[in-house]
Amino acid sequence: MPTKPLTMLSTIKGSLLEDFYPKGWDLQRIDDCCAMGLKKVLTPGKHWNKNFKATTVRDVHEMDKRMGDAIADQIEETRAANQELAMILPVGPVGMYATVVKRLKASGTKTDHVTTFNMDEWADAKGNTMPGDQPGGFEYIMGKALFGPLGKLAVPSRQRNFATKKNLPTYAEKIAAIRNRGGKLVTVYGIGRACHIAFWEPQLAGEYSAGEWKKQTHRIGAALHPLTIEQNSLHSFNSRFTLIPPWANTIGPGLFLQSDYCIGGADGVYPDRQAMWQGMSLCVTLQYGPTPWIPSSWMPTMPGVLFFTKELGGPLLPV
Repeated sequence: MPTKPLTMLSTIKGSLLEDFYPKGWDLQRIDDCCAMGLKKVLTPGKHWNKNFKATTVRDVHEMDKRMGDAIADQIEETRAANQELAMILPVGPVGMYATVVKRLKASGTKTDHVTTFNMDEWADAKGNTMPGDQPGGFEYIMGKALFGPLGKLAVPSRQRNFATKKNLPTYAEKIAAIRNRGGKLVTVYGIGRACHIAFWEPQLAGEYSAGEWKKQTHRIGAALHPLTIEQNSLHSFNSRFTLIPPWANTIGPGLFLQSDYCIGGADGVYPDRQAMWQGMSLCVTLQYGPTPWIPSSWMPTMPGVLFFTKELGGPLLPV
C-alpha cells in the first residue's frame, strides 16, 4: 500500500500528462502557490511593482463594476489631461463594458482621444478570422457591448483596431506613435487557465530566449493550449468545445510589457457549485515569479490593479 497520498507530483512520470503541461512549468512550485492561502497570496512579492495592487471582490457583479470604473477612470483622466490613450482590450468580462458606458454617458466624456486595440481573435492556422459582423467574433461583441451603446461618444471607427491577419502586425507601430506623442498605454486583461495573457500561450516560451520572448509583439495563427480550449468551452460555449477554433491571432509580451498601467480581472468561480477554474491561475500569477513559461506572472511587475474573486486566493483544497 502507498505510504503517502497519491498525487500527480508523485505519479506523473509515464502518464499522458507528462507531455501535456508546458515543459517549463515547475509543478511543485505551482502546487506551493495553490496552498499558500489568501493572506500570503496577497503579500507583495519581491517581483511586484511598487504600484501594483491585487484586491478582492465579492462576486462577478462587483468585478464588472470595479473593472469598468477603472477603465472609465483612465479614459476620463486622459481626456482631462488632453492626452492620447491607447487601450489594449479583451472581449470580456463583457459586463465591465456596461459600467464603462454608464460612466462615460453620465460624464459626457467623448472618446475620440482613445485608440483601441483588441488583444486577440479566433483564427485558423493561417490567421484568417471570421467577418467582423459574425456573432461570436470579438469585433462583433465589442460593437454590441461598447461601441454601439456609447453612440456619439464612441471611439471613432478608424481608431478601433481588431486582430486580423492584416491589421495585427500594425499594432506595434501605431502604439509606438501614440506614446511618442506623449500618449499612455493601458492594457486590460484576464488570466487564462494556462496563465496566458491574451492568447499568448505558455508553450511559446520554448521557441525563444528570454530576451527575444519579451520582444514579440504579436503572433498570427497561434496554436492554443488544450487547457485554453477547455476553459473557453466551460465559460463561453456551454461545454461545446467543437465550436472553438484551436488557433488565434494575439498580441504578445512585446506589447503588454510596455504598458504604463494594467487593469486585470479573475472571476472564474462558481460558488453555488463549490467549483472554480481560475484559482491556480490566479495564485501562480501573483506568487510564482516572472517567467516566460507563465505569461501572466509578469503582470505584477507592472503598475496596475488586479481584481479577483476572493475564493480564488485559496488555499485551494479538495472539495
